[in-house]
Amino acid sequence: MCGIAGELRFDDRAPDAATMTRMLARLARRGPDAEGQHAAGPLRLGHRRLAIIDLSPRSAQPMVDAATGTALVFNGTIYNYPELRAELIALGHAFHSDGDTEVILRAYLEWGERCVERLHGMFAFAIWHRDELFLARDRLGIKPLYYSENAGSLRFASTPQALLAAGEVDTGLDAVALHHLFTLHAVVPAPRTILNGVRKLAPGTTLTVNLRGELRHRSYWSLHAQRPAETRSEAEWTDAIHDALRRAVQKRIEIADVKVGVLLSGGLDSSLLVALLAELGVSDLMTFSVGFEDHPEERGNEFEYSDPVAAMYGTRHHKYLIPNSEVLRRLPEAVGEMSEPMFAQDAVAFYLLAEQVSRTVKVVQSGQGADEVFGGYFWYPRMAAEAEGSALDRFRRHYFDRDHAEFLELADPRYHGPDYTGELIAARLAEPFADEFIDQVLRTDTTMLITDDPVKRVDNMTMAWGLEARVPFLDHTLVELAATMPPAMKLASEGKHVLKRIARGRVPDAVIDRKKGYFPMPALKYVRGEFLDFMRDILDSQACRQRGLYRRAYVEHLLDAPEQHHTRIQGSKLWHLALLEYWLQTHV
Repeated sequence: MCGIAGELRFDDRAPDAATMTRMLARLARRGPDAEGQHAAGPLRLGHRRLAIIDLSPRSAQPMVDAATGTALVFNGTIYNYPELRAELIALGHAFHSDGDTEVILRAYLEWGERCVERLHGMFAFAIWHRDELFLARDRLGIKPLYYSENAGSLRFASTPQALLAAGEVDTGLDAVALHHLFTLHAVVPAPRTILNGVRKLAPGTTLTVNLRGELRHRSYWSLHAQRPAETRSEAEWTDAIHDALRRAVQKRIEIADVKVGVLLSGGLDSSLLVALLAELGVSDLMTFSVGFEDHPEERGNEFEYSDPVAAMYGTRHHKYLIPNSEVLRRLPEAVGEMSEPMFAQDAVAFYLLAEQVSRTVKVVQSGQGADEVFGGYFWYPRMAAEAEGSALDRFRRHYFDRDHAEFLELADPRYHGPDYTGELIAARLAEPFADEFIDQVLRTDTTMLITDDPVKRVDNMTMAWGLEARVPFLDHTLVELAATMPPAMKLASEGKHVLKRIARGRVPDAVIDRKKGYFPMPALKYVRGEFLDFMRDILDSQACRQRGLYRRAYVEHLLDAPEQHHTRIQGSKLWHLALLEYWLQTHV
């Protein structure tokens, strides 16, 4: 787990070492253990290391093959690297280290760009070989990879902030991305970001760049959501999912040379991870929970659910209760670490939790992805029950934060255009190889929307503290299996039916049967007091007014009744506006 960066020039100039040093300085928190650079003619690579596997200097990066000059920088973890290493040794490769980094390097030398199809894990990496730069991102987009182009070069990095530090980036706002941001609760699908000059590699995609500045993208993975030829009973499906999830959890505990903990929220997903780790015989398991102040409308913690799970399995449990005064004081700091604007209230929660957890362990397992893969959110049954309209209509009525007409009320006319988000979602839902409408929805969520919402938040906020988060529910083999399962087995029992069957007897009934919860931070949902003052100051600031992004009538409408304006999935519309403006003031 690390931060990576690089620059490839097309103008016969060598990349500037000082520019790379600035980029790496912005990645230091992702990789606090070591730093390295490698220069080769028109290319310079940079790396900040978080040592998880093979802690010795032999796995330092950038890693260069002495015989060919092939160079690699890599962020992530390859869970099948021992098997691949043995296969490559049998093919004649000699290894000089014991980690997964060199396995990627030698896999590329053996199989070329198709090496990614053999990798099982989360990854973003860059390889320089024979005057071509090869970039790759894992199937579910768990690890980030951003890039920027100008007339003379292409730069890439783990965060947009590293690209901004390098300079020469168009920081104007992308009108299409802005529409996505305010419609899909801060999701801006690849290749766009909110900034015109920053793009990101799509999940399951590689990018090859040559010295003429020509870019070639290749998609190497897609998700099919169709029933298998053979029929399975509910019990057989449950056993198959249980086995696949157990293997995913096991891989993510075994492949590490440091201690691995669990972020225990009190929900079904993280509780099931604890149960499966215990089932696998893991001893001395450390678990971590965070809570915040209650509001009259909503509890601020889930300790009543997480405590019994920790007690049931005798974990070394750590609880952190953070007052609102601390949340508000630290909120600007959390925004400063956001690679892209993040509206979800749990972004700040994860940031504050990760700070505490990183003092004890360097790796944690987390439950992200279970709701999207196994149909856990309340809006899925509502979509399924819709009988009127197109697939897009059924989706938008229960998911979009704002319809197109409201976006036009929100944004200055220079950002107006067609219903970009409706067009995008309609196209994704209509892609082939999905049997039912809910198959289309869950596939869209799993392969696109989740990448730039919970997955990005968890990676971003944990890596801000040099903490690696592993997400077994997004193991691609588990995701592929779950996609073929009948949707009714996911939506039954108010969602995640198959996971609830697996959890019964392994997790307290109160956790399984509770109403679906969320990582709570009520102060960012029911906006009042000091939090309202904070948001009002941002939206009334000279910077905000000069930027002119928002139409003032819309801002005043929200400020007049801040607690009454929530999205369809219960986010604060006022917080959305304040967060984006504050992110722009902080980063651009």
